[in-house]
Formats: sequence, C-alpha cells, structure tokens
Amino acid sequence: MEELVISRSMNSKARAFFELTKFRLSATVVFSSAIGFMLGATVINYGTLALFALAAFLTTVAANVVNQIWEKDLDKLMTRTEGRPLPTGRLSINEAAVFAGICLVVAMFLLMYFFNIKAAGISLLSFVLYGFVYTPLKRKGPIAVAVGALPGAFPPMIGWLAATNQFGLEPGILFGIQFFWQFPHFWAIAWVLDDDYKKAGFKLLPSTGGRNINSAIQIMIYTVVLLPLCWVPMYLGMTGINSAMIAMLFGVLFLIQTFHLMRKMNNKAALQLMFGSFIYLPVVQIAFLLDKI
Repeated sequence: MEELVISRSMNSKARAFFELTKFRLSATVVFSSAIGFMLGATVINYGTLALFALAAFLTTVAANVVNQIWEKDLDKLMTRTEGRPLPTGRLSINEAAVFAGICLVVAMFLLMYFFNIKAAGISLLSFVLYGFVYTPLKRKGPIAVAVGALPGAFPPMIGWLAATNQFGLEPGILFGIQFFWQFPHFWAIAWVLDDDYKKAGFKLLPSTGGRNINSAIQIMIYTVVLLPLCWVPMYLGMTGINSAMIAMLFGVLFLIQTFHLMRKMNNKAALQLMFGSFIYLPVVQIAFLLDKI
C-alpha cells in the first residue's frame, strides 16, 4: 500500500514537472530553431540536429519556468492558468527553480560543447529577456510585447548560428520574419484573452482602449510588413521563387484576416486570426526549407 502511495506521488510530481515545461509552446520554439539549423547547415546530420533540438527545448523550458515563478500569484487570478503546478501547490518555487537551473545548465553545456559560443550566447540572452525582462513588463503595458518579440524571434537565428557559427543577413532575415509575425500573433491571443488578462493586470493590446479599432489597425500594419520580408530569403540566395510565392500567398491570406478583424471587431475574428498565425509561420518556414532542399 505504501509503495502504491509513493508511486502515485512520484507520478503526480512527474506530471507537474511536465506541465511546467509548457510542452506544446516549447515544441513550437524547437521547430523554428530546427528550421533555422537546417537552413544554415550544408549537410544535415540528424544526430547533431537532435542534440541542438534538445538544447533549444531545455533553454525554452528554463525560460518558461522562470516566467511561471514570477507569475505564480497572478496565475491564481486567471481561469486559463489557475490550474498550473505552482498556483495549485503541486510544486514549490524551490523545486521549479532547481528544475529551471538544471535545464539551463545542460542546455548551455550542449550548445557550447557541441556547437559554438555564439549560439549559446544568444540562447542565454533569450532566456534572460524572456524570464527577467518581458515577464515583469507584462503589467506595465504593450511595450512588453515588443520586448517579448525579441526572444520569441531568436530561435531560427540561433539555429542558423549553431549550424554555421556565422552572423549575417541570412539569420537576420529569419529573425526579422519571426519578429514581425509575433505582433499580430500575440495581439490576437491578447484580444481573445483580454478579460482573463485584466484579472492579473496584464496590459498587452497595443491601444490603451483595448479591443478597439486602433488595436486592430496596428495588428494589420505589422502583418503588412511580412509581405516584403518574405521575398528577402530568395534575394539572399537562401531559397528560391517557389517559397517566396507560397510565403506571399499565405501572407496575403493572413492580412485578409486582419481586415476581417477590423470589420467585425469581435473575439471570433480574433480567434480566427490567432489560428491563422499558427498556420502562417510553420508553412512559410517549411516552404523555405523545402525550397532549399
């Protein structure tokens, strides 16, 4: 009986640590990191790619855990987050902090030993910006979104650096596309979750009026920027005309969704835009990769 109780307790802890990783979010970061790595690599070694993906995952997990430690008491106020491991007491802050520290140390070791100091340095910067700058700024105003877009756009750049050990225009454009994509993506989420966010004092929509036409227009403007950016990889010789055309097509469809939001001004339109953003980025990145291959 005692062994059964211990086994259940260990399983409960394991589930709590797994929830702490925000696995689905972390997996999307790993995906864009891996795309950057494969775009930069001359020859793709899948064992090396797996090691890099593990390092990217562990860095992201460490940042996510720090975010949850900061927001433990605020998470209790929101319906979306009240069941997380820290607000419910299934894990202590000390347990979470040790977990984050281990993940970060292992990630930095992998990046520095198997890859290079540039990839490790940008990864560490990403961790610091997300965990210690973006997170506390979320209650200050929409400036948090601009700050958060920096670590959010680093993954494909880090992948390129890990594969090539070279800065340049190529990782810069990968960063730029993901940077500008994050504004319509995150503001669509903020629009849908605005009522829940307000419970914690988060002020993330671009207009002080919240869900209004000014916010919708700014979402549209940042989406427009993606249209010319999608052609740059072709001009840099990274990809070809096929991926540029696909990126343009999906960029136009993405932009149409922002006009729909401007016209409807409701949560349904914002939710459609949010799902559109989830489709846009991986489709464009996969198109770039296939065009290179």
